[in-house]
Amino acid sequence: MVNNYQLVDAGNFKKLEKVGPYLIERPSAQAVWKPSLPLSKWKKIDASFSRIPSGEGKWTFHKSLPEYWDIDVGRVKMRIRLTDFGHIGIFPEHHGSKRLVEKISQKIINRQKFKLLNLFAYTGAVTLAAARVGAQVTHVDASKTSVNWAKENAKISLLSEKPVRWIVDDVQKYLQREIKRGNKYQGVVLDPPSFGRGPKGDVWKIEDHLVPLLDDLKKVLSEDFSYFQLSAHSQGYTPTALKNLLGEVIDTKLGQIIHNEMCVTISSSQRDLPSGASVIFEKGDS
Repeated sequence: MVNNYQLVDAGNFKKLEKVGPYLIERPSAQAVWKPSLPLSKWKKIDASFSRIPSGEGKWTFHKSLPEYWDIDVGRVKMRIRLTDFGHIGIFPEHHGSKRLVEKISQKIINRQKFKLLNLFAYTGAVTLAAARVGAQVTHVDASKTSVNWAKENAKISLLSEKPVRWIVDDVQKYLQREIKRGNKYQGVVLDPPSFGRGPKGDVWKIEDHLVPLLDDLKKVLSEDFSYFQLSAHSQGYTPTALKNLLGEVIDTKLGQIIHNEMCVTISSSQRDLPSGASVIFEKGDS
């Protein structure tokens, strides 16, 4: 039995997803076209999530589902839960960590260390992909629930012994402490939300706090840093906008820069569902 994630169809502002053995339906603001599959296929769902005017939402179950189940994501396992916010524990647009994994593997083969700082790290898909190939990862997220979930994913992926520092903290405050400690990193990955709160109620707004955060990140890049990845799902933060922001942090002439729209391919139509923006900088090895 196939035990992974598949975007089966999308349209009419919804997406139809196969998550392991279960078929679920969730809202998708970017799915502005008509679905490819007939309504009869969509009616076979096991669960659906709908939003209500207050901004919250609820799940409707069409069959009994377990509290959680595990799926394969690349060479790691991720635990799936249906949360009150409509999240499921994975963001499929982030599962393509090939470039990062290749960069880390290259460093490890050359007997060079690779310390990765993963901010707003959620349930750890990028953390585990990087740790599996030899990176020393600092995983930071303000949500204790998300960090504990990431630890579960490490355990079921048989990666609990890998060198990962699990940090529950406000990202900005943690980074400022890292600057004072003089800690440096060869790679940085961050996927900031539009809005969030830290463990002590600190408010994060991407329009107010992303630029100061990037300014601080300049101070933790090691002399041999070689990878920087910034992604966003907020209105106005297009691939070109992210590229321009990254250009204020590093000298992009020192390597190659790739900026694009993150997408997930729909299996039934081979269309791409837009799922955010990303910019990646890779520094050439000397």
